[in-house]
Amino acid sequence: MLFLSKKQDWLGNILGDVLAGLVVALALIPEAIAFSIIAGVDPKVGLYASFCIAVITAFVGGRPGMISAATGAMALLMVTLVKDHGLQYLLAATLLTGVLQIIAGYLKLGSLMSFVSRSVVTGFVNALAILIFMAQLPELTHVTWHVYAMTAGGLAIIYLFPYLPVIGKSLPSPLVCIVTLTCIAIYWHLDIRTVGDMGELPDTLPVFLWPEVPLTLETLQIIFPYSAGLAVVGLLESLMTATIVDELTDTTSDKNRECKGQGLANIGAGLLGGMAGCAMIGQSVINVKSGGRGRLSTLIAGSFLLIMVVFLDEWISKIPMAALVAVMIMVSIGTFSWSSIVKLKQHPLSTNIVMVTTVIVVVWTHNLAYGVFVGVLLASLFFANKIGHFMYVESKLDEATNTRTYQVVGQIFFNSADKFTAAFDFKEVVEKIMIDLHRAHFWDISSVTALDKVVIKFRREGAEVELIGLNEASSTIVDRFGVHDKPEEIEKIMGGH
Repeated sequence: MLFLSKKQDWLGNILGDVLAGLVVALALIPEAIAFSIIAGVDPKVGLYASFCIAVITAFVGGRPGMISAATGAMALLMVTLVKDHGLQYLLAATLLTGVLQIIAGYLKLGSLMSFVSRSVVTGFVNALAILIFMAQLPELTHVTWHVYAMTAGGLAIIYLFPYLPVIGKSLPSPLVCIVTLTCIAIYWHLDIRTVGDMGELPDTLPVFLWPEVPLTLETLQIIFPYSAGLAVVGLLESLMTATIVDELTDTTSDKNRECKGQGLANIGAGLLGGMAGCAMIGQSVINVKSGGRGRLSTLIAGSFLLIMVVFLDEWISKIPMAALVAVMIMVSIGTFSWSSIVKLKQHPLSTNIVMVTTVIVVVWTHNLAYGVFVGVLLASLFFANKIGHFMYVESKLDEATNTRTYQVVGQIFFNSADKFTAAFDFKEVVEKIMIDLHRAHFWDISSVTALDKVVIKFRREGAEVELIGLNEASSTIVDRFGVHDKPEEIEKIMGGH
């Protein structure tokens, strides 16, 4: 069964995977270079990383058909580290990032994705799009009109080329944009910035490279905060991308294996002179829509990327930066969830607040992890508040036996505990109180404490109290933490010693 599964992953869609992998490799080149420039490192750092991460995740990742490489989200977190300490510390941070992600995989933290609501994912994606766009602004300030013209022309090619019959669907428009603008710049001898101006491109295959940093506690103190941020953001984006590809292909993936796979890939990237990376939402969608479904498409994308970069480096160095800016603007526009703006009026206010807050925090701090953390926290608070409102208590009096029966309906936990206590009339003079809990559930110590308070108060007023219908899960927590049936504990509460 395992062999058949592996065979399906690698050989179940050979033609589709090969063609999709080639398309992705062509589209990866400008993005890998652009992300390297965002991080402030030579283009070869991003290109080597993209090759290495794609190839390794093809073998060990948990989601067949997903593309992982150098990404903008990760690049944005590296800027300060590179500026203050240089490339070698970035490579060391990349290795530590991989180790932290592998640990996360063994701790099964991939399962925590179930706590990330759709509104947080939408906010995450929108913030990523805004940050990618903002990263292009330095290339569009204090420049000649040629740059604006080239960028506008590039965007026109990207969006209009797909409408051409036959050829428009067979070639990726970002690649056409880059080739066309490069030819124009060379032919007209335009004096504008090119990729070659940003740093030297690789002309050899990557080699094993241990980071040249001192193995001291001080080094760890420098790189750990960056590695922790990179690990969290990398896993968040990878797991969110895996979820999106799951939906696109109507298949499932192993999120915890993906955590370990991303970790191994980043360790490999760091040892081959590359920067940390993660799954790419845009490229993964391109891969799936181009026919890629298996691990072969990811392997082809990474391998073909390196072949082109090493043997066509002279041409790649002549690519004008305006072409890359156009591609990155296209990526940001395509990544942004425009439907989330349209649906603001349709969605509940709480959902909109979570989404918008996630975007604001990410853009303000330039840290995707902070935004997701705040978004998840807000979503949890709104959920707790909403569930708390669904708890209510009904009562009826049997005059013949002078018994008041309270029927509790809903979830009792820290947010609804006070409302639960307030629902009982402790001043009413009755012989017996029946509390029917068939339709209630007690979740935490706060809810058990509230139940104790109700029972003890009624007994203090002289009424006999009986609890009925407590379900097994609730009974377990009430028996463990409740005190209303423990005389010695009641004595303490009542003031006896």
